[in-house]
Amino acid sequence: MSNAAAEKWMQVRPEGLYCKAADVYIDPTEPVKRAIITHGHADHARSGHGEVFATPETIDIMRTRYYLGEETQETGLKYGERFDLGGGVMLWFASAGHILGSAQAVLEYDGTRVVAAGDYKRHPDPTCAPFEVVPCDVFITEATFALPVFQHPPLEAEVEKLLRSLRALPERTHIVGVYALGKCQRVMKTLRLAGYEDPFYMHGALRKLTELYESYGQDFGAWEMVSDIPRADKHVFQGKIVLCPPAQINDRWSRRFADPLPTVASGWMQIRARARQKRAEMALVVSDHADWGDLIRTCEETKAGDIWITHGRVEALEYALKQRGMRAKALNLIGRDESVE
Repeated sequence: MSNAAAEKWMQVRPEGLYCKAADVYIDPTEPVKRAIITHGHADHARSGHGEVFATPETIDIMRTRYYLGEETQETGLKYGERFDLGGGVMLWFASAGHILGSAQAVLEYDGTRVVAAGDYKRHPDPTCAPFEVVPCDVFITEATFALPVFQHPPLEAEVEKLLRSLRALPERTHIVGVYALGKCQRVMKTLRLAGYEDPFYMHGALRKLTELYESYGQDFGAWEMVSDIPRADKHVFQGKIVLCPPAQINDRWSRRFADPLPTVASGWMQIRARARQKRAEMALVVSDHADWGDLIRTCEETKAGDIWITHGRVEALEYALKQRGMRAKALNLIGRDESVE
C-alpha cells in the first residue's frame, strides 16, 4: 500500500506529528488540545495539554514529574485496549520495551494502520514489558542510534564489568551516572539479578521515580539516600555503588566520596569521545533505544509498506532501508534527544 492514504490524515506540523482525522497529536513538543503520549521522558511527555491519552503507567509518571495539572483530562489505556478517538480513528497501545509504560501508538483509520513507535528497544529489560511487533501499513520509527557502529552489548555484560571493578577496587566508590527514568531502575534490577546484595546509595533526583517503579511491583532491594549519610562517614560508600544523574558524577556533589570512580551508563558510551567528554573513568554501554541492527530488523518485521523516520540519524537509516527495498522517508521532527533527562 502507498503511503498516500496515510498522508491524507497523518501530517507533520510545528507542534509534532498530527492525526488530522481525530484532531490529536503524538508526543507534541508544545501544549495542544489533545495529545497521545508514548512514554514519560521529558522530550515526549510535556505539560499543558488539554487532554492526554497514554498508558496508566505513563500517566503516573507524568503526575510524578508534575506534567499533569487539574486542567488536563486523562485517559489511561492498557496495552491492547481500544479507544475511539472520534472521526473514525481507533487508538490502541502496544508495548515499546523502552521504559515502564512505554507504548507504540497504533492508529487505525479507513482501512489503514499506522504505528508510531515512539522510543523503543528490543534488548531484554526486567523493569518493563518487551517490545511487541505490530504489523502495519506505515511504521514510524526513531533513529537515535542509527549508525552501524552502534551494536549494543547485553546489559548483563556491562553490569559484570562494573562488578569486576568493585571486586578489584574495593576501596573506591563507584559513582554511576544514570538517567532518572528507566536507566536507573534497569541498572539496579540487573545488578540484583547478577547477585549484587549491598544497599544502593542514591542521589535525591532518582528517588520519586524509583518509588514509582516499586509501586508497580519492582523489587530493587535495599537502597538509601546519600543525603541520609553524615558527610563525615565517607567510608560507608567505599566499595559500594552510588547512583546519580550523569551531570553529578564530576559535580561538587561527588566530592563527599573518598576516591570516587566516575562511571556513565549510556548508549553513547560506545563512542570514546563521548566518554571523555563526560569525564567518565569507566564507560558502560547501556541504552534504552534500539541499536542499528534492531532498528532495521524491526522495520522489516512490521512488514510496513512505508517507514517514516522521526529523529536521530535519519539519513543513515533511510538509506539503509532503501537499500533493502523498503520505502522510507524522514519526517524531520525536532525536540527529541536521549540525553534530555
